[in-house]
Amino acid sequence: MTKIAIIIGSTRPGRNGEAVAKWVHEHAGKRTDAQFELVDLKDYNLPHLDEAIPPSMGQYANAHTQEWAAKIASYDGYIFVTPEYNHSTSGALKNAIDFLYGEWNNKAAGFVSYGSVGGTRAVEHLRLIMAELQIADVRAQVALSLATDFENYHIFTPAAYHEDNLTTLFDQLVAWSRALEPLRAPAV
Repeated sequence: MTKIAIIIGSTRPGRNGEAVAKWVHEHAGKRTDAQFELVDLKDYNLPHLDEAIPPSMGQYANAHTQEWAAKIASYDGYIFVTPEYNHSTSGALKNAIDFLYGEWNNKAAGFVSYGSVGGTRAVEHLRLIMAELQIADVRAQVALSLATDFENYHIFTPAAYHEDNLTTLFDQLVAWSRALEPLRAPAV
């Protein structure tokens, strides 16, 4: 079965990302075409990138990197739940992505973002990063506004129409994750 990680892309105290990711996971739980799992960056305590050898070499020296690599390698696709900080994604998410290379390759990604303009600028940066990691990003995106999808900018109250966007994101992500499977298969 296709496995998709829903990655909570913020470690900030009081973050909105956890509620958003749980909402995504709740809706994903209604599907039977893939398995979805929450992955919280807070659970990995990754320091600033501290591997001496470039990630593209796949020679990880640190236990925290090896644990993170094993987790990420176990998925066929990813949903990145990202805030927008200063017109980009969070430093914690960018750092976590930068720790690895091969574990990301030939997989698919979708984005659920939130911010003052729906987090769209964060996703634009992430799309560029995905290209370098050989990740196919899907077109569908859920963009949540802090002004209209959160009460007092903190209590998550998404508009109902986001569910249709989320369903489209799931459909595209599962299809692309499956389509890329032959590229991930070991050479015979």
